[in-house]
Amino acid sequence: MTTRPTLHTPLASLPRVTRRIIPALERLGIHTVRDLLFHLPARYEDFSNQKPIREIAAGEIVTVQGRIKNISMRRTAKKHMTLVEATVEDPTGRVEIIWFNQPFLARNLRQGDLVQLSGKVAQGPRGMYLQSPAYEKLQAPSMPRTEPVVLVRGSKFQVPQEIHTEGLVAIYPETKGISSRWIRFLIKSFVALGRELPDPLPEEMRRRHALPTIGDAIFCIHFPRSPEDARSAERRFQFEELLLLQLCGLRERLTLKTHKAPPIPTNILLIKKFVQSLAFALTDAQRRSLWEIIQDLAKPRPMNRLLEGDVGSGKTVVAAAAALLTVEAGYRAAFMAPTEILARQHFATLSQLLAPFGISVGLLVGAEKKVPNAANIIVGTHALIQKGVRFENLGLVVVDEQHRFGVSQRAMLVERGKDSLVPHFLSMTATPIPRTLALAVWGDLDLSLLDEMPKSRTPVITKIVEPAKRDEAYRFIRGEVKKGRQVFVVCPRIEPRQNLENENPSSQSYQQQLLLFDVKTVKEEYKKLSEKVFPDLAVGMLHGRMKSKEKDAVMKKFRNREYDILVSTSVIEVGVDIPNASVMMIEGAERFGLAQLHQFRGRVGRGSEQSYCFLFPTEDGMATRRLRAVVEAKNGFELAEKDLAIRGPGSLLGSQQWGVPDSAFRAIADAQLVKEVRNAAVELIKKDLALDAFPELKRRVGEMAQSVHIE
Repeated sequence: MTTRPTLHTPLASLPRVTRRIIPALERLGIHTVRDLLFHLPARYEDFSNQKPIREIAAGEIVTVQGRIKNISMRRTAKKHMTLVEATVEDPTGRVEIIWFNQPFLARNLRQGDLVQLSGKVAQGPRGMYLQSPAYEKLQAPSMPRTEPVVLVRGSKFQVPQEIHTEGLVAIYPETKGISSRWIRFLIKSFVALGRELPDPLPEEMRRRHALPTIGDAIFCIHFPRSPEDARSAERRFQFEELLLLQLCGLRERLTLKTHKAPPIPTNILLIKKFVQSLAFALTDAQRRSLWEIIQDLAKPRPMNRLLEGDVGSGKTVVAAAAALLTVEAGYRAAFMAPTEILARQHFATLSQLLAPFGISVGLLVGAEKKVPNAANIIVGTHALIQKGVRFENLGLVVVDEQHRFGVSQRAMLVERGKDSLVPHFLSMTATPIPRTLALAVWGDLDLSLLDEMPKSRTPVITKIVEPAKRDEAYRFIRGEVKKGRQVFVVCPRIEPRQNLENENPSSQSYQQQLLLFDVKTVKEEYKKLSEKVFPDLAVGMLHGRMKSKEKDAVMKKFRNREYDILVSTSVIEVGVDIPNASVMMIEGAERFGLAQLHQFRGRVGRGSEQSYCFLFPTEDGMATRRLRAVVEAKNGFELAEKDLAIRGPGSLLGSQQWGVPDSAFRAIADAQLVKEVRNAAVELIKKDLALDAFPELKRRVGEMAQSVHIE
């Protein structure tokens, strides 16, 4: 007797799941029936245009029914491509069919089979033909689906017989060894189990926001009878994911308010002395942000603020002033950076800024576990939160770029005393975030904006260099080096699609292959520049497979002007400060997002000399509207808005490293939906902070809190 599968049944244990596709499913993160049901479509093919054969026209997408009159297979002489060719006939006429590189179809389909075919009509030398259409065998002629599903609780759904060639057909994220056709077949087998899914959304909330139940949404996201069905189901999942994201942030924010933090007195005289000690004047934005931080520090509950500033807007100076106040009040401060290079740079900058005030700064990187006890301020990488590291009297934590600190990470930094004091937290980011995105993603953080550049900074001249003018740009770069300047060269990330298109982007294998390819690209560019273009100049190389000590050595040589040109992958460390570098050269510029290009440009223009950023499209590329936007934009915030509109929030922030579902990222671009969800989350939290009345929602929020990494 076969045991009935449940949502938690491993697919590998089910007899109807072919063994050979199990590795492919696992690469997609699909292990159980539930995982399969939540493998949502990326898009749909619209095969609703069903016609008699005599009415079809070249260029349109159609669905036809008929019998196979003949079918054969051959190989082309030139490209050695396999062609399966057939003729299909209905009472009104006949049409030729051609499938490319699908030899198995010659075995699956036979003369006399009744089939339904959906695809594009092309015009060939011998007339019109269907080009690689989707196919399904029919027992008898079928009628197209016409009635939309009404999404109400308790509605009855029937999976259509033709799931590959009729109506809206789901197209899924795929990997080598499994196609959307296979995935649709499997989902059809188990979609009825979607009814057993516990719904995390409260019933009253679903009614108020016109959202279907989770069972109805699962069915209609996979087998929609109309575009309205698909949109309604997608909106439900977007609402749910955004709600979980908001609840994570709001609960953390409110939980923090229940903790005590050391109140840091507002010492105006000390701040004035600090400002006067600087070699430059603070901008109004810096003054405003510093005042917001000072007010937070004075409160007896933990500050939780995001300091968001364009490249070169002076975030570190503001954070240094906050650290100075903290130390003066008798507490210690910790600065955490994403890389050892940036940690060492922060160490040098803070040491210089705070030297006049007798503040000692310590550095903790690598495998070291001993905190410099004499230091008032500790700067480090993840070494700050490794096991065995303990802090005493910690009053302020500053986190720079790419880290999300939840309750568990905070606990690692806090040596709780008798008063159970929690330090104040200040996060910093140089990625300009549009306000809609900030509200959705950083809902638990107060926001301070550095939207003004220091007057001492000369704007970087940005130019698009077409292939014909490459040699002219090289001559200009050589001239800059002869003046004593230095050059950054960023290599493009070109994904080797022939190898990676079938890999899960979040898998370790995929990431390792990307890294290897990046290294190869850098080595090739280094070889070209050092041997052919600039053989008389000193060219250095930096990439992700180097050990930390090797990277540090390269950066030290570049900072000491032992290299004229540094060739790097796209991971040039955020915040790397080389004042003598005056040229940023970006290869394959159209492959990067606007915000990322702006980040690269911010690596130059830090000295007193005029700096330049050259955008090199690929040889077969053109100067796109996106690249022109980089040339014309006044600041990073303007570019971020354009990037959000063009590529979406997932690309702007890097969805894979965040752990946020793609559906939530797509929804973030909908300002009205974000506002609607935000209000719903606030209302829910006010009623029940612990979410005890909604156990499934509470469980899902816990899962989200573990998986999402927002800075």
